[in-house]
Amino acid sequence: MKNLFVGNLPFGATEDALRDLFSPFGEVQQVRIMTDRDTGKSRGFAFVEMAQDDDAAKAIAALNGKDLNGRALTINEARPRPERSGGFRPGGGGYGGKRRGSGNNYRGARSPREPRW
Repeated sequence: MKNLFVGNLPFGATEDALRDLFSPFGEVQQVRIMTDRDTGKSRGFAFVEMAQDDDAAKAIAALNGKDLNGRALTINEARPRPERSGGFRPGGGGYGGKRRGSGNNYRGARSPREPRW
């Protein structure tokens, strides 16, 4: 089973249209058009899962660069999503790198600098 990335997708494309486009090359397991979380509109790319690796390779060779409703499709093997860290961000936790609170009650506090003249 091979997952394919389909980029530069026309915003009006449907899952059925993609299934019809890929089905001549082999069995299509699943089609997912990625949508915006807030608006529900297409984000311009999709993932097509094909049953056989060699069928996926044929689809890539035949369809990469093919025009669909005035847009040249970009089709290649989907890569796994990069790992994202969970929550903690260096630099103060989203407060612009400055510590919250008053005074010097944390380690690493510096005394105010003397003016340089």
